[in-house]
Amino acid sequence: MAKSRTIYVCQECGFQSLKWMGRCPDCGEWNSLIEERDVSPSSTMMERTKAGAHAVPLPITDIESTQDFRFSSSIHELDRVLGGGIVPGSVVLIGGDPGIGKSTLLLQMTGGLSLAGLKTLYVSGEESARQTRLRGDRLGISHHNLYVLTETCLDDILIQVDALKPDVLVIDSIQTMYASSLTSSQGSVSQVREVATQLMAFSKHSQVSTFIVGHVTKSGAIAGPKVLEHIVDTVLYFEGERQHIYRILRSVKNRFGSTNEIGVFEMKSAGLTEVTNPSAMFLSERPSEQVAGSAVTCSIEGTRPILIELQALVTPTNLGTSRRMTKGVDANRISLLIAVLEKVVGLFLQAQDVFVNVVGGVKVDEPAV
Repeated sequence: MAKSRTIYVCQECGFQSLKWMGRCPDCGEWNSLIEERDVSPSSTMMERTKAGAHAVPLPITDIESTQDFRFSSSIHELDRVLGGGIVPGSVVLIGGDPGIGKSTLLLQMTGGLSLAGLKTLYVSGEESARQTRLRGDRLGISHHNLYVLTETCLDDILIQVDALKPDVLVIDSIQTMYASSLTSSQGSVSQVREVATQLMAFSKHSQVSTFIVGHVTKSGAIAGPKVLEHIVDTVLYFEGERQHIYRILRSVKNRFGSTNEIGVFEMKSAGLTEVTNPSAMFLSERPSEQVAGSAVTCSIEGTRPILIELQALVTPTNLGTSRRMTKGVDANRISLLIAVLEKVVGLFLQAQDVFVNVVGGVKVDEPAV
């Protein structure tokens, strides 16, 4: 029988302690340690790995190569970010702010795959099957190859997946799922880690491509333990401002492709549409005449250059300390440029507030910008 003990787990970083502490010594967050029951993996781990107990080592030259075997997600911009398409058996984690369009993107993807003849399963722990159908009707998605399941117990989900044998599985979201072998609540660090581990093992064994939706914290990081991002094959972030209609899909980890590519989408009433010319989109509202404090620059995102508009405003400060506010660019880099302007050019900016913005809600990492 599995042994259990009481531990306290930080909900931000996953740090474990035998006693409660007001402040996590690892990440520094206050009141983030929650009491959980830690079950020894002696029995549960043996049951989960029983199928792979007879694996034997093979020479790498004898293993069949599937490097070129990918299939399209039916969304070109998503294929670009994934490195050319979906790899069978891969696990993709996609995070983003609430309402940014994560579920819409994956439902459109499953709809396009079902039209291509692939069997897909969309598992929702946040919506009922009828609500998912209503959202599908709004997006114009309806096909018999697209299956919908409303369930939060991972064990029951894997039973249904094993019986249905879909080509692509979508879990929306991992924070609503739980493993019956653990007594902790849904969304806890131990539950998220266990669910992700079982999904990864199942996907690799059955060659089912799995997409997992993850919630994000107030700081923009994916909620749950950092090990979640280490377990999966690919980590995507869906970015953008809810006040804007444009969305940016960015990869921060990809075992099967580059992390430099981005996908650009436009949010409309009928769902997300791909933007084939991002430069025209970002410059669509720029006035034709020259405006002080505005400049157009080129940023290399992956294999394509994108024209973006930078806006800057400098005003006298009314406070004792001047403000440096940035949006879309690194604040430390702006501080460095201000120091260079003061030292080399001779501009006195210590008594000035400086505001820098990238139009369109895009975040620029290009060092030349």
